[in-house]
Parts: sequence; structure tokens; C-alpha cells
Amino acid sequence: MSDYDLIIRNGIIVTSDNCFKGDIGIKEGKIIEITAQAPIKDKAEKEIDAVGYHILPGLIDTHVHLNEPGRTEWEGFSTGSKSLAAGGVTTFFDMPLNSNPPTINKVGFELKQEQAHMKSVTDYRLWGGLVPENVSNLEELHHCGVIGFKAFMSPSGIDEFHHSDDVTLFKGMNEIARLGSILAVHAESTVITDQLACQKQNEGKVSAKDFCESRPIISELEAVRRVLSYAEATGCKLHIVHASSSKVVKLVTEAKQRGIDVSVETCPHYLSLTVEDFTELGPIAKCAPPLRDTEEVEFLWAAFANGEIDVIGSDHSPAPPNMKQALNGNLFRAWGGISGAQSTLSVLLEEGYWKRNIPLQRIVQTVSTNPAKRFGLFPTKGSISVGSDADLAIIHLNQRFTLKKEDLFYRHPHSPYIGKVFRGKNVTTIVKGSIVFTDG
Repeated sequence: MSDYDLIIRNGIIVTSDNCFKGDIGIKEGKIIEITAQAPIKDKAEKEIDAVGYHILPGLIDTHVHLNEPGRTEWEGFSTGSKSLAAGGVTTFFDMPLNSNPPTINKVGFELKQEQAHMKSVTDYRLWGGLVPENVSNLEELHHCGVIGFKAFMSPSGIDEFHHSDDVTLFKGMNEIARLGSILAVHAESTVITDQLACQKQNEGKVSAKDFCESRPIISELEAVRRVLSYAEATGCKLHIVHASSSKVVKLVTEAKQRGIDVSVETCPHYLSLTVEDFTELGPIAKCAPPLRDTEEVEFLWAAFANGEIDVIGSDHSPAPPNMKQALNGNLFRAWGGISGAQSTLSVLLEEGYWKRNIPLQRIVQTVSTNPAKRFGLFPTKGSISVGSDADLAIIHLNQRFTLKKEDLFYRHPHSPYIGKVFRGKNVTTIVKGSIVFTDG
């Protein structure tokens, strides 16, 4: 019997702080040996020759909406996890709101857990929700094993998942702090966005540009300042999701310097798409917060390069094609949400590594190591080290490809990235030592 189930030979191993050529030996789902100077002498049941390829820790996508149970026609664990695996993701965190029932109590958690366990091809964790009705349920959700809690400061768009007013936020954050957990927040000001949206539509201004102007950066800043003050008062760990602007990142950086336990996430679409793309592509590129201008994209990349952005999450938020329609040309009436879970690494390699000279180590830090550390999974996840789960993405750094509709594993294969040319392709994904994706 072999000492190893799998050996990956001659690859360029990339971690958050190093890059070297070596072999990786895997047994029973764990990395049990890494060699940098000499090859592993023993044989394995299966071997991969990774000459010319880079080996990254599997990505951890902290922000996806797979919508099952209840809205499986939007996306489900089978198609969603296959899409993630194709993009090099080995662990995802599923958001609590788009499933029906939502994950706001033990019953909702158990229903979703059952579906995820049966259907996911990758590892996963589940978010719990914070809504006005369930502050008393947070402890039972915590004991169920949620990775953390998610709240909206503005309407979520889902009738079963209400947004949290200030009192709910404060009470919930007190309880989450007591439990030693973390709160992720969609931070936009309801007052600002509602008033501007009504004003725009009353004036017949319903274009992509008008939608973006109805949800300005100041709306994010106001909400982030408010929830940071609650975090400071309650001691609750805080995670600001999908920041669309470096101005939001700066607020978080300043809060960290004051001793607030806070992290910030942005998404690939804020690093690669603009309001001009939204105008051209239509509802397929609608999201909230909305896309910003080219200058904001460059400012975000500068924050990324400086290490101020902690996490990249896809915010994969799919919907059926009939919901991604601008009725009578009104972009306000189309469902918001970008399908992008399969393209996170492609965007970061093309736009970051190749176009802006962002080191691979920095990319690994934001998509693997930081998420694992922030959410208590490190070093089991987010690391290529002896004893870690054998969660790996093997990439061909120089391979160019054009993303085609037929390449996508989503339930509904639409995406703003279709037709785009990328350089750097994930070719094999390994989850706990098992190859779940290879050769397309």
C-alpha cells in the first residue's frame, strides 16, 4: 500500500508569503508532506505532474447566494458548487436570505444543511441571518454551527428576510459579541437610497447611470460609519461586505487603527466593471451597491495592492433570465445580482496579476488565507502546509481563454464576463485530496 493517495509533483507552490517549486504529498484528505529541495521519493496511487503550473490554496468564497431550498430554480448547491469548483474555489459560505425558509432559525439551518450535504461538490459553511424577528434565535443558530451572521441595513429584496433597523442591529451585535461570533453587513443607507430612487423614477430617469446615482458612495459611507459605531460600543466583530469604493475601505482602515475588530470585502466586479459596462450590458451587470466609475476601480486596486482589502468574495447572486429584464427600459425594476462565482480567480489574475503587477501572494492572501483566518478556519483551510486540508487549485498562469456561455456551470449560464479574454486559468481543483474538477 502506498504512503500517499496523491502526489502533485514539480509545481510552483504559492502561499500568502512565499512561492517555490516543490512536491505535495496527500493522504486521507490531508497534506502530509511538502518538499522544496528534493522530490518525494515514494509513489502514490495517483500522481499529477504539475511542471509549469502554479498550485494555490483553494479559494474560500465567503459570499455566495445558492438559494436552496425554496428558490432552487435560481441556483442550487449542485450547479453552484460545480461553478465554484471550476473557478478554483474549494470552500464557500452560503448567505442566509435567498433560500425559503431563510436561515434565521434552527429549522431553516437544518433544511439548508441537508441540501448542501447531499449536493455540494466542495466544502461549505452556512451563514445565519440577523433580522428583526430573530434576535432570540441567534444562540441556537450559533450552536448549529453557522460561520457568522448576516444583516442588511437596507431592504434585501427578499420578503422573507427583513432588513435590520438600528435597534435590531445594536441588540443583535450585543448578542453576537456575547457568542464570540461575527456580523457581516450589507451597508447602504435606506433613507438615502429610497429617496433618491423615488426622485429618479418620478422624473422618468431610469437608466443604468440613474440607478447608480440613486445608490451613491455616500450611502455606503453613512451606513458604514453607523455600524462601526455600534461595533465599537458592543465589541462585536464586524465584516463589511461588497465595498464598492476605496472610500469605504479607508473608513474600515481607520476603524482598525482605533482598535475596532473589523474587516472589509470587495468583489471581482468592483475591480473590473464600471457604470459604463452596466450601460452597455444592461441588467446582467446590475448589483447593489452598484458599479462605479473607472477612477473608483483604480482606487480599489490601489487599496488591494496596499493590503487594505481583507477578503474577496464573489457575491454570486443569480436569478432566472426573466428576472434580469429592464421592464420598459427601467433598470430599477430588474433584479439585482451578478453571476460571477466561477470567474473570481480569472478576474484577479487578468486584472490584478497581469495588468497591475499584483503579486500572486497578495491574491492568495485575499482569496484564501485571510478568509480562513478571519472566520476561524486557518490553518485547516487557506494554507498549503503539513496538516492542512488538501484543498488546492492548480492553475496555468499563462493560458489565455475567452469565457463562453457553454463554459459556465451555473443553472442559468449568464454573466457579465462572457466574451471577455482572460489570462490565467484554473485547470484542476482538489477538495480534501479528491479531484473534483479537471480539464473543463
